[in-house]
Amino acid sequence: MEKAPFLTVDSVIFSFDESALKLLLVKRAIDPFNDQWSLPGGMVAGAKGNTLEAIARDKLMIKSGVDVDYIEQVFTTGNDQRDPRGWSVSVVYSALIPYQAAHHNADWVADAAWFKVDELASMRLAFDHQDIIQVALERLRQKSLYSIVAGYALPAPFTLSQLQHIHEVILGKPIQAKSFRRRIEQADLLEPAGEIQLDRGRPAALFRMKPAARKYTFVRNLDG
Repeated sequence: MEKAPFLTVDSVIFSFDESALKLLLVKRAIDPFNDQWSLPGGMVAGAKGNTLEAIARDKLMIKSGVDVDYIEQVFTTGNDQRDPRGWSVSVVYSALIPYQAAHHNADWVADAAWFKVDELASMRLAFDHQDIIQVALERLRQKSLYSIVAGYALPAPFTLSQLQHIHEVILGKPIQAKSFRRRIEQADLLEPAGEIQLDRGRPAALFRMKPAARKYTFVRNLDG
């Protein structure tokens, strides 16, 4: 009788720090791919949680000490080549979180750290995680064109300039400021935090994301 495929969850966690988009990786301390960086995740069999998302969150906390607010399932991938132990299927999640320190709570993890997305192409990652990251990154770029989910990578409260800047970093191009602000304000996706901070030497209002911002999509792209 053939063995059933391994079922795993993997999480692509993005954040924003030092004006750069960053991604969370963990260094494996066991085979296969011992001492190589990988996405936080693990086997579904024997895991805590009664849903795939709950398991993804639990694996993320154990392997990196990171908790997430906004998380979504991106895609599923599987074949007989991605894992040397045999057929493997992975359900991939993606999340955005304000930058926070990472640490591991498992013997099978040697380290957890943030890396600039621009540095990842030159790294040798475990399994097919390089390919998974590229799919999740493209998904994030597409969503940043028609939503403001990128704001979940900012520490709240934030200014409209900071929200625009993270969109520009993810998209790799500038956005017209007046049009961006007008459309954000018309969509009513932010709530005032009742605070002011200096932004480029001028006072700027601070905002938080409203719950409706999670699912709201613009009819036209924000860069148009």
